[in-house]
Amino acid sequence: MKMPAEAIREEIRKCGAISFVRFMELALYCPETGYYEKKKDNVGRAGDFVTSVSVGSLFGELLAFQFLEWLDELKNSSHLPLKIIEAGSHDGKLAADILNWLQLHRPKFFSQIEYWILEPSSNRQAWQKETLKQFAPRVLWFENFENLKFKIKNSKPTGIFFSNELLDAFPVHRLGWDAQKKIWFEWGVTLTGENFVWTRLPQPTLPLSILHLPSSLLEVLPDGYTVETSPAAECWWREAAGTLQHGKLMTIDYGFTDAEIFSPARTRGTLRAYHRHHVTDDILANPGEQDLTAHVNFSAIQKAGEAAGFKTENFCTQPQFLTQILGKAVKEKTFSSLDARRIRQFQTLTHPEHLGRAFRVLVQSR
Repeated sequence: MKMPAEAIREEIRKCGAISFVRFMELALYCPETGYYEKKKDNVGRAGDFVTSVSVGSLFGELLAFQFLEWLDELKNSSHLPLKIIEAGSHDGKLAADILNWLQLHRPKFFSQIEYWILEPSSNRQAWQKETLKQFAPRVLWFENFENLKFKIKNSKPTGIFFSNELLDAFPVHRLGWDAQKKIWFEWGVTLTGENFVWTRLPQPTLPLSILHLPSSLLEVLPDGYTVETSPAAECWWREAAGTLQHGKLMTIDYGFTDAEIFSPARTRGTLRAYHRHHVTDDILANPGEQDLTAHVNFSAIQKAGEAAGFKTENFCTQPQFLTQILGKAVKEKTFSSLDARRIRQFQTLTHPEHLGRAFRVLVQSR
């Protein structure tokens, strides 16, 4: 069983410099030993970073309330069985919070739906099955889109397909700007001794024409200006859209629009490493021991969904989205009162100094 650093060094010695997208893939998803494969406890105060789910159950409960409203609308317009499909469920905690709320507040509805989880990792499936064992009859797992499509065959489901903090974990290509030659190049990774170092790849591993920028912007970009792009995330979103006959496609993540990606204050891109709640720019250090993540390009994701036949319903910040839900829930007396603990959770989820600063919500429908 190879550790990510060992696997990366071996590949570089065999093939020469590798793209950063390959480095990130091995660091995070190397079988059995990658960061996301071996660390169930990397989320929360005792881990490397905090997520909306690790703050407490309120996040999942608010999503459950919103999902119920959407599913009620779908039920009125369709006689097909309704599904909730989640991708990127990590240890299953968010699914448990959603299902707990539905079981408590709408038991009849809860008994009629299925919760599907799209999860390629057998390790993470095992974590999720342990967390969700009380809901076993209601939950189904699929390793990939092919398995899911085999299940649905000629009858695509109606329902909700969503992810929370998934797209930012897709491996990214890292591109740099050569101001003298007026061309983009791709950053790769090579070795100096045993250490991983950045290098320019002689040939890019993706078409650089994907960056459609006005010449007026290119004229003022400083040398070495760096951006990330993830064609894999866009492809995944299109596939997710293709699995639904009718319903909602939603993602919550941190990211930017096209107009926000290029900023004088952000010349080195958005790629960051997280370890024990510390952010570091030493991206290449200790692969497999730290999280690697880049901001999602929401403009690209939005276009991918629209190309697949979905209409963009909402694109807003997480504070706006959750505040709207809570307002409706309080009005309907579903959340008639919040105790101090849940108020603190809501503040953490929405305050700009906490999780409310960078998270966006994209909702598309068909």
